Amino acid sequence: MLNLPNFITFIRIVAIPFFLALLSSRHYFDALVVFVLVALTDALDGAVARWMKQTTAVGASIDPVADKLLVSSSFIWFGVIEAIPVWLVALVISRDILILVGYGLIYMLVEERLEVRPTMMGKLSTVFQLVTVGVVLAFLADPRWFHPRFDDVLFIITAATTVASGLQYLYKSLLWLQNRVS
Repeated sequence: MLNLPNFITFIRIVAIPFFLALLSSRHYFDALVVFVLVALTDALDGAVARWMKQTTAVGASIDPVADKLLVSSSFIWFGVIEAIPVWLVALVISRDILILVGYGLIYMLVEERLEVRPTMMGKLSTVFQLVTVGVVLAFLADPRWFHPRFDDVLFIITAATTVASGLQYLYKSLLWLQNRVS
């Protein structure tokens, strides 16, 4: 069902290739503007869904996918141009791949769909990943905006929240699986 909140999320997904085109053309300020607009639609779609009482299973599924597409593509690009340490790129991408593969394996093992609900740590991890993208974009647009030490601290916090949320999803998944198999 394509209601207004889902349409806003769809716009976010469609904007990602334009964002990536700006990145690859090294138009960092323009990419930052698009990124901020896309990030605002992330907040807007959820608020509109709750306000209009139009939360749907489709929206709950595509919203995190849109976030992951934006974050993953940004991190990969920044890793390629060495704006973000490769270890952080590998950590963020690996966590998402492990979660996807894990849920797929659980489905194959018990032939039951595991309902995926974002945890507070998962949301916090996404927030720090998005903030990292925004800060790196701002630094690329104008290096005077941020001190390099700030990036180091942000990278460590982003890594810590990414690991913590990955471990939390792993724990919750194993607990769910144990309750189904026992």
